[in-house]
Amino acid sequence: MTVRASVVVVGAGTAGIGATRAALRKGCDVILIEGGEGGTTCARVGCMPSKLLIAAAEHAQCARNGDAFGIEAKVKVHPEAVMERVRRERDRFVGFVLRDVEELVKDKGSYVRGQARFIDDLVLDVAGERIEADRVVLAVGSRPIVPPALEPAQDRLIHNDELFSLDRLPESVAVFGPGIIGLELGQALHSLGVRVRIFGHSPNVGSLSDPDLKAEATHLFSLSMPLHTSVKGLEVRRVEGGVEVQWQGEGGRQAEVFDYALVATGRRSNLDLINLEATSLPLTGDGRLPVDPNTLQVENEPVFVAGDAAGIRPILHEAADEGRIAGENAAAFPEVRPGIRRSPLSIVFTSPQMFIAGTAHRDLPEDGFVTGRVSFRNQGRSRVMGLNAGALHVYADKNTGRLLGSEGIGPRLEHIAHLLAWSHQEGLTIDRMLEMPFYHPVIEEGLRTALRDAAAELEKVRE
Repeated sequence: MTVRASVVVVGAGTAGIGATRAALRKGCDVILIEGGEGGTTCARVGCMPSKLLIAAAEHAQCARNGDAFGIEAKVKVHPEAVMERVRRERDRFVGFVLRDVEELVKDKGSYVRGQARFIDDLVLDVAGERIEADRVVLAVGSRPIVPPALEPAQDRLIHNDELFSLDRLPESVAVFGPGIIGLELGQALHSLGVRVRIFGHSPNVGSLSDPDLKAEATHLFSLSMPLHTSVKGLEVRRVEGGVEVQWQGEGGRQAEVFDYALVATGRRSNLDLINLEATSLPLTGDGRLPVDPNTLQVENEPVFVAGDAAGIRPILHEAADEGRIAGENAAAFPEVRPGIRRSPLSIVFTSPQMFIAGTAHRDLPEDGFVTGRVSFRNQGRSRVMGLNAGALHVYADKNTGRLLGSEGIGPRLEHIAHLLAWSHQEGLTIDRMLEMPFYHPVIEEGLRTALRDAAAELEKVRE
């Protein structure tokens, strides 16, 4: 059987849903193909279940920290109850997404379940059904990377996609990869009473790129949980009752047994699973497609890539924007236009939180900026709440005073991160930002301190 559509979208995640909605809005007939369980990476295995676990951890940690305020509380974590809520609420979020997808395509589109594979240019096979397209949007998502060195853990090797399906919290977990996912999950498990060690090959943790803030992050997280960066001689093997991890420590060779090894060493695009070799599309040396980051188009082809599959900005709100851009361009092809992109914004929901808003430090023009700084160690509201740790840096153009970007690690910075991203997108200067209202006492007063410091640095440049 053969079916045809103006636009075929492969992948019903955040980007695929956005592409389908955009193409339908332009009047195209659309076939949406989903090869997995559906419900988006965010709702099923990413943003939402991880934040559910983190929310439980925050409640437990808050109760433990009551001594500083003259409050004594006894904390008892129920491993089954914690995971039962995570799974229940996760399934609720997934259900909302699945219903939205069905509603989206019920009038003008089609929803096909099954693994899609190319059999020719613009021709796909899904469970024996031939689907022909005028234009294709590839939003096939990504999957966790499992380094070969961890494979000896066998059935006790899990990744974040699998963690949230456990019936109960494990008693112990070795986390490999102190990036965003590894830190968030490792710290949450640690706060919930799970014995955790986090291992990494580099000195860096999280996503920060400012050297001073990277050092601050490593210091703070090392205080709150066992964290091994730049680890040497790492070996794992399956043993009775779990996984044995060996590494070279300061006192020599060390070993510890854990229930599970949790791999959080990054993700890879699923483009290699759809048989691109059957097409004439230009493939890079590593099997990826050359994608224009502004139009999401593959060279001059009627093919567009969005979301995690593209690997440009693998964050949910960016995936939604990319889906919209790819869907609109697929509908309008060959009249392809650059899409409107928002200022970059990345938040890590650890304690303390980390963020990058606007241009990251590593991408700033050399010698073309000044830095405004604030430490939260003595910041008023932070000390009131007993969350006085970390620092925030803002970067301003030397010549214009315009905000270029910011990075930070500190208390509840998800809110300040938004203020800075909005200011960056509006092209505000440091002076203009200082004209904005700051209430007292709030953590945002720390941002004002950093802005004042940046203004002082700009004055030095102008003298």
